[in-house]
Amino acid sequence: MAASIAQTLSVSQTAMYFRMAIGFVLGVVITAALFWMMQYMIETADRTLNEGGATNIVDFVRLKRDEQVERRQRKPEKPPEPEEPPPEPPAPQMENLNPNAEKIAVSAPPAETDIEMTGGFSLGVGEGDYLPIVKVAPIYPQRALARGIEGFCVVQYTVTRNGTITNPFVIEDQCTSSMFHRASIEAALKFKYKPRVVDGQAIEVPGVQNKFTYEITE
Repeated sequence: MAASIAQTLSVSQTAMYFRMAIGFVLGVVITAALFWMMQYMIETADRTLNEGGATNIVDFVRLKRDEQVERRQRKPEKPPEPEEPPPEPPAPQMENLNPNAEKIAVSAPPAETDIEMTGGFSLGVGEGDYLPIVKVAPIYPQRALARGIEGFCVVQYTVTRNGTITNPFVIEDQCTSSMFHRASIEAALKFKYKPRVVDGQAIEVPGVQNKFTYEITE
């Protein structure tokens, strides 16, 4: 029995040595194959690079083509002429003003101012006498309005040959407060008149008076 054990161990050692030899041979073969493949791949890559370096490069120049754009000159069409011209508006008739209107009142809460023309104007003088065309109401002074002061103020002036106002001044004894002086004079300077005509010539009219009334409305 001891002999059979020794034989078994000898056979096992022989098989182990054989397997080791076969493994060693296979390892050498595989390693050699790997080295060969690596060498082949390196040579192939170098050859590819060398062949790629010989590639021809083509240079080209892009030429800009001349392009001409034709533009049509379009002239606007002439509009058709109107068959008939529009009628002209009638000229204002200054002679048709109502001379009886001696007062012009402008009311705006909380105050109103009136203007009244007295002296120097009469319908009996004739058609050549001066006539008021534009009369502007004065602006109520803020100081008088804040204090609740009411009253009137008479301004005297001269109507020029052109129908404008010159040399206006306040008649002191016919003005209830000095607060109304400036507003009354500024309003009088904006008046316009048809001048007085004598023998075909326009003349100045001195001494024309206007009364401005200042009232506070509720």
